[in-house]
Amino acid sequence: MQIRKINPENDWHLSSWKSHSIKQQPKWPNRDKYKAVIHNISKMPQLVSAGEIMQLKQRLREVERGESFILQGGDCAETFKNFKSEIIKDQLKILLQMASVISYGASINILKIGRIAGQFAKPRTKEFEIISGKECYTYRGDAINSIEPNYEARIPQPERLMIAYNHSASTLNLLRAFIGGGFTDLRLAKEWNLGFMENSDQWKRYRVLADKIIDSINFIKAIENDSNLNSKLKKFNEFYISHEGLILDYEQALTRFDRATNKWYACSSHMLWIGNRTRDLNHAHAEFLSGVENPIGIKIGPGTDIDETVKLVQKLNPNNEHGKIILITRIGSEKINDELPRLIDRMSKESLNMIWVCDPMHGNTFKTQDGIKTRDFNTILKEIRSFFRIHYTLGTVPGGIHFELTGENVTECLGGAKNISAKELKYRYETACDPRMNNDQSLEMAFLINDLITNKK
Repeated sequence: MQIRKINPENDWHLSSWKSHSIKQQPKWPNRDKYKAVIHNISKMPQLVSAGEIMQLKQRLREVERGESFILQGGDCAETFKNFKSEIIKDQLKILLQMASVISYGASINILKIGRIAGQFAKPRTKEFEIISGKECYTYRGDAINSIEPNYEARIPQPERLMIAYNHSASTLNLLRAFIGGGFTDLRLAKEWNLGFMENSDQWKRYRVLADKIIDSINFIKAIENDSNLNSKLKKFNEFYISHEGLILDYEQALTRFDRATNKWYACSSHMLWIGNRTRDLNHAHAEFLSGVENPIGIKIGPGTDIDETVKLVQKLNPNNEHGKIILITRIGSEKINDELPRLIDRMSKESLNMIWVCDPMHGNTFKTQDGIKTRDFNTILKEIRSFFRIHYTLGTVPGGIHFELTGENVTECLGGAKNISAKELKYRYETACDPRMNNDQSLEMAFLINDLITNKK
């Protein structure tokens, strides 16, 4: 077995995580069946290549230098029910629309990373919940159990991991077909239409901008070398996938050794992140992710121990490599002004290389009087404004935004241009877990982010 030395006192190998404490793993009732499924997945083709992962790291170095900006978004939890080409296509459309708004307005390349083709498992605060008077397992994502509210459906089923793999592979193939077929070409910006948005103010505003983008490309093409223009357009067409690296047997099964680089790559996704519930320094998730070459996101919640975060960054990136670590802050609008500056200051003093990304969704979640989990558009924007202002004040780079969003016309987050009220949430509240911004809110947010980057305030 290949060994990669992390430091003189600790040898990493592919299954070294198994000797560490681990959190957020399902209690599979049939271990033999579970092991058989994991074995079968390990024999399946990898989903992404080492070369693609290395290319993403190169793009992330551009983000670190302030030359590109990350737009990371997608479902809170992908579901088998929504495994439909039109839903996948609509999610790609809204990310392309947002990217074109920010890229054109702020004159900066947008690095698009989807929460897609693998986000089928979720960490949960409670192991059980009461349904119809009976204690049942909490829903942990379609890769593990069903969202249906009954005892049998909530029992973890290993077969679902293979279904999740197959859905991820098919989703990724579809995305590559769209990209390879020219769907993401900026010259088709007006074609990324979500039909039900045609009469919205945000869509009308977007169409005006799309015309400007197309005119600009045609003008540049007339006066500039074609190869230079095509190179820039090709970079815009790039799309990467990400998910939380939660079920470690699954991640290990899809990890491959690349002989060209003599390194290990977790080939379930281009980028993985470690969650706020699994980021313990000496636990299994940190151990596993410390040995793979993928870019790694670290979710930072309110009250996170800064000393522990420093040690975690050093463990996951022992060579202090550029383009490796993305700190995804999810602090909340009321705490970010106090906590983020202290975090930035400490990381700067330690001379740790990293990319700063804001997740303005998770720290601003609450329940309405009717018990519906939601987020307010204005509160989300408030945290984003603080994120940019703090970085501009301290002279550091605001590297990107991490959203839970959908291309569908849902009503899950309050506010926005259409001013969704608490009473209207029930009309199309369809998320499997956390509330997402809908298409109109997402596009509106893109225009606001463009203003923040452009005006640097």
